[in-house]
Amino acid sequence: MRALLADPAGAPTLADFGKDPLWISIIKALFIFVFLMLGVLFGVWTERKLISRMQHRYGPNRAGKFGLLQSVADGLKMGLKEDILPRTVDKVVYILAPIIIAVPAFLSYSIIPFGPMVSMFGVRTPLQLTDLPVAVLVVLAMASIGVYGIVLAGWGSRSPYAVLGGLRSTAQVISYEIAMGLSFVAVFLFAGTLSTSEIVAKQASGGTWDLGSISIPLPSWYAILLIPSFLIYVITMLGETNRVPFDLPEGEGELVGGFHTEYSSSLKFAMFMLAEYANVFTVSGLCITLFLGGWRAPWPISLWDGANVGWWPMLWFFVKLALVFAFFIWVRASLPRIRYDQLMAFGWKILIPLNLAWILVVATVRATRVEGADKTLVMVIAAVVVVGCLAIYFRFDTVNQRRREARAAEVEAEFERLRAEPTAGGFPVPALDLPHYHGVNGRKEVPSGTN
Repeated sequence: MRALLADPAGAPTLADFGKDPLWISIIKALFIFVFLMLGVLFGVWTERKLISRMQHRYGPNRAGKFGLLQSVADGLKMGLKEDILPRTVDKVVYILAPIIIAVPAFLSYSIIPFGPMVSMFGVRTPLQLTDLPVAVLVVLAMASIGVYGIVLAGWGSRSPYAVLGGLRSTAQVISYEIAMGLSFVAVFLFAGTLSTSEIVAKQASGGTWDLGSISIPLPSWYAILLIPSFLIYVITMLGETNRVPFDLPEGEGELVGGFHTEYSSSLKFAMFMLAEYANVFTVSGLCITLFLGGWRAPWPISLWDGANVGWWPMLWFFVKLALVFAFFIWVRASLPRIRYDQLMAFGWKILIPLNLAWILVVATVRATRVEGADKTLVMVIAAVVVVGCLAIYFRFDTVNQRRREARAAEVEAEFERLRAEPTAGGFPVPALDLPHYHGVNGRKEVPSGTN
């Protein structure tokens, strides 16, 4: 009853999309574009201010009140600065790369819901540009296209540092996009849909889990109900956006600037920065939509009957977005960049196996809630699969342990050899009958008996 009072029109469904007049769709598209552009400007200022406070500095405080116009000044500088085109680059690829990485970053936000059904100039419309039965997969597709911009930027620059940055990005995005996609599977299983608007609607109430005569209440937000998927997604969204501690494609310490080394601080470089921050806002908005209840008000604000009605939900969405973005900044100020081998091992050996195991648990729980399902059979099959996975794991763990012991034995034998023969493994001793120099002018004299 409270849900009906709080949201009389109900959350938008797939049937509510595709009915807007063209001018309403244009207004929504312009709003998303302006929102992302202003978000980048204030995001840069916020990041510089928060990090400076964490490091006991002032940050930007000259251009405008509190330095608010500093990002505007930087954007104008990069837009008006001379664009230097190196002679050895592939001009077509070099110019297209920033566009390829920036455009998908803006398109991804078209499926993010900002609020429920509202009245806009007398037209009932959802606060969302569009929605699809596979809307979440659109974000993954756009992320896959965006990585082409990074790879082509490195390849078209014809620079070894830029090429290495592009190759790093390819391997990193493939690894962490798999883990990110797997973290969505548990949400899809519980929500029963891939539509972003319907996933938000499913988080209106948690429901109950019936175990015979016992009913267990479930939380509404999937961040609590599916906390392993939420934690894995939080890690993968850092890797997907090339943010610290996973900013290996840029790698200023070892690759100068990575894939954008040959791009001067001009409009092309500004597009790379714009795409990075737009991607941060996209994964943040997807995190809010899938795990944090979307535009719905958090408790205890949700106790107010008008919290999820009209334009108020857009405020709750922006507050959640600001908190998630602050988390990005906090991680950047706190953690160092990891090694590349640690990055790949963490993605393939930890995140993906954990995701697969968690999906098995979630699928088992969902199977037990299907009417008419043989719960005993489901539990037996799940137990057999778990035991099989553990057997495979321990088998490979035994093999790896034997290899580690063999390597340790080889290292110990090498130490013993060096301990017994101190000169072993040292530098070669030069011959004693080398030509030597005499006299005031350093004239070379060859010893007698030497040809």
